[in-house]
Amino acid sequence: MLRNPELRRALLLGGLVTLLASAAAALLSGWRAACVTLALGTVLLGLYTVELCRRYRAMARLAADIDAVLHGSGDIHLADYGEGEVSLLRSEVRKMTLRLREQSAQLEKEKLQLADAMADISHQMRTPLTAVNLLLTSLAGHVDEESRGDVRALRRQVARMDWLVESLLKLAKLDAGTARFCPETIPLSALLARAAEPFAIGMELRGQQLQVEASGNVRCDPAWTAEALGNILKNCSEHMQEGTITVRAEENAVASVIVIRDTGGGIAPQDLPHLFERYYKGENAPEQSVGIGLALSRSIAAAQNGTLTAANVPGGAEFTMKLYKGIV
Repeated sequence: MLRNPELRRALLLGGLVTLLASAAAALLSGWRAACVTLALGTVLLGLYTVELCRRYRAMARLAADIDAVLHGSGDIHLADYGEGEVSLLRSEVRKMTLRLREQSAQLEKEKLQLADAMADISHQMRTPLTAVNLLLTSLAGHVDEESRGDVRALRRQVARMDWLVESLLKLAKLDAGTARFCPETIPLSALLARAAEPFAIGMELRGQQLQVEASGNVRCDPAWTAEALGNILKNCSEHMQEGTITVRAEENAVASVIVIRDTGGGIAPQDLPHLFERYYKGENAPEQSVGIGLALSRSIAAAQNGTLTAANVPGGAEFTMKLYKGIV
């Protein structure tokens, strides 16, 4: 308690007043009066110190209880705080606790409603999208070569709409905490191969090369994590012409680390702080970009006790995903 600056000031001031009173008593009435004054001042100062320490212990206990409530691991028993200044905090603390819990419950309810709404919308949109795909497939066999190019363009747009709906649904599930992760231990090389497979043809057509160096394992949900890494690879591929995307992955005692680097010239400095924000489009973003791929990747990493960061390096951009181990 002596580390408390207010208590130290009170003891210093009380001791000084006691000494001055004793000196005055000695001058006016003699040494006996000085001794009585000194003894009385010492007793009063001791009683004040004991009471002050008791109040501070009660306030520290209340602060600890509030911290437990804020972290969802406890409750406040206000009947234990009935003395002194602590009692003045009673009503405000009760209001704060109830308000925080109401807000938390309301937020969870809204998240679940959003996830349900997105699931319904996704289901409703998939039906017409599937029908459109079937119609386009049928139509492709009954048109001339020039019109077939238009049919292929329409199919690409339909595929893009399907990806967008699916990505929004995944974001809603992650926000609501309803996404189901099934972690398993797999080789990093297998995870990266799964993530890169959908983009192999597109990268080859662009004259891009993918170099992968991987060692060790990773504990994660393969489907979700491959989705996150795929979004990063897609982003790198879209922001460069011919070039190389290098992926290095390794497992250490703390985490499995995946570093993806491209040779696309880097990220604009003004875009870097906002790169993982939803619906943010940088100045060099493709026209068809909607700005949710990297936001989804970071949400997937965070949901698995991981992090995703981006930085500029000489000649390009670098993304680093770390999936930390539960037990180190």
